Amino acid sequence: MTDATSDIAANRRAVLVVSSHVVRGSVGNRAAVFALETLGHPVWALPTVLLPWHPGHGPATRSVIPQADFTAMIDDLCRAPWLGEVGAVLTGYLGRPEQAAEIARLVEAVRRENSDALYVCDPVIGDLGGLYVPEETATAIRDHLIPMASVATPNRYELQWLTGREINDTATTLQAAGNLGPDRVLTTSAIAMMAGSTGNLLLTPNGAMMAEHQQMPDPPNGLGDLLAAVFLAHLMNGQSDENALRNASASVFEIFARTAKSGADELTLESNAASLMRPFAMVQMRHLVYPNGK
Repeated sequence: MTDATSDIAANRRAVLVVSSHVVRGSVGNRAAVFALETLGHPVWALPTVLLPWHPGHGPATRSVIPQADFTAMIDDLCRAPWLGEVGAVLTGYLGRPEQAAEIARLVEAVRRENSDALYVCDPVIGDLGGLYVPEETATAIRDHLIPMASVATPNRYELQWLTGREINDTATTLQAAGNLGPDRVLTTSAIAMMAGSTGNLLLTPNGAMMAEHQQMPDPPNGLGDLLAAVFLAHLMNGQSDENALRNASASVFEIFARTAKSGADELTLESNAASLMRPFAMVQMRHLVYPNGK
């Protein structure tokens, strides 16, 4: 590592991640913390709910942090003497709707210490089958957290629910993203233009672009958590929107492909950390026309 690289690494700000924690697996905080630390950022991690494994693997105990305890921890973090270390907040799955307002307080506290702090809201609320959280939780995320976000990273089904707009092609995805609110909206599982592909569509105040790659069957859990974290890390490390989208999409696709090849039922982050830093997978980048801007 050169002296210049060492200086950059030493000056990288921490990321405060608030999401689910599983004992086994690579979803929620487990995926985000690994990716952010691999890419050079200290991480503060606050769980919203504890699970032995992802519910997709079968029924298991779901232990939500008691609301009084969650509020007390938010109080502590808001007055932490090290809060100025935090350069970004990333939120994902919530255990109950009341957590949203407390997280909003925390984001405000971080921004009082660092007005340039980014807030990435990954609204983990549903997929093709509809909402998989109570509607009250989805509504709390929509009303309390999305309006504060610098970046929102919904999948296309979540974007449809959050905006109340039907999404069936690139144009309607862009229209819905433009109405969501945040300056940057990164829609995952977007409808790609290339046959047999899927895309990550990013809308910014300066334009719209899509990163497309081959669509693969039976995606493991945690891809959205991983993409949000890697995209955030690249933005914090000074990459342009386009490069952050390209590199994050390539990393996640490469890890997905290597996980599938290994036959694992969880993302194999531990053996593919190099894919986070220097992915070799190719993604097709497209610049899209969005005449109304953001």
